[in-house]
Amino acid sequence: MARSKSSVTTPSVISDFKEITKMRLSLSVVFSSLAGYLLGVETIDVKTLILLALGGYFMVGASNGFNQIIEKDLDALMNRTKNRPIPAGRISVNSAFIISSIFTLLGIIILYTINKQTAMFGAISIFLYTCAYTPLKTMTPIAVFVGAIPGAIPFMLGWVAATDDFGIEPGTLFALQFFWQFPHFWAIGWFLFDDYEKAGFKMLPTGKQDKGTTVQTIMYTIWTIIVSVIPVFGFTGKLQLSIAAAIVVFALGLGMLNYAIKLFKEMTAKAARQLMLASVLYITLIQIVYVVDKFIR
Repeated sequence: MARSKSSVTTPSVISDFKEITKMRLSLSVVFSSLAGYLLGVETIDVKTLILLALGGYFMVGASNGFNQIIEKDLDALMNRTKNRPIPAGRISVNSAFIISSIFTLLGIIILYTINKQTAMFGAISIFLYTCAYTPLKTMTPIAVFVGAIPGAIPFMLGWVAATDDFGIEPGTLFALQFFWQFPHFWAIGWFLFDDYEKAGFKMLPTGKQDKGTTVQTIMYTIWTIIVSVIPVFGFTGKLQLSIAAAIVVFALGLGMLNYAIKLFKEMTAKAARQLMLASVLYITLIQIVYVVDKFIR
């Protein structure tokens, strides 16, 4: 049943807007972009910082909006998504499409005012997320690999926004967030396995909650740790890390690895959820460590 006009309130509209753009996810992406900017910049420009935050939010919000349009019927099948604005009938497909299209245009224009490369990478992230990752989720576990590409762009996007250059430094930031996404999303795929199965999403590497999935989770966690400490060896240009900071980053990685090993041993939804939470804490803290280390080194 469609919502009556009298039942539409400002709080409900704001709530639906937050849901269609996945505000918490969008803000976490903006946080990564700002961290990358602070790592790459020599003199902080507040205007650029604000533009990057706005442009980044619009781009991620657009991707999430298009994603929910494409998956509206599948979202209706899953407990965690059936109350989203589109499947619940609170926002029409046309309205969501208009919002997402406006966000795309605003995002690209705003990022273009920073520099062309930033806008280009932003546009690539929307395209890959919407046109590749989203449809592949019901076809093959390779979808996670494809989705990890746009998911890894924000951290390096900040560096590109600061320098208008793509080299070893943003490439390293990209690699770090790229490898990190596998244990993060496989953990989500594990504890939401039954719900994802209703929609036919293939989110685990083996397609099953088995030892093969947990072994790959551990392997990609190890790769994440390795990439995270590479800057301490001086191979990554201007992206550097002090020995003290590298020790902290390595310790944080071991903490995440501990939860990946716990999933291997227990193979439970609880262990998977713990790994997911640990991975979110990990990526947030190491970005903070990287930035703080730069300014106190």
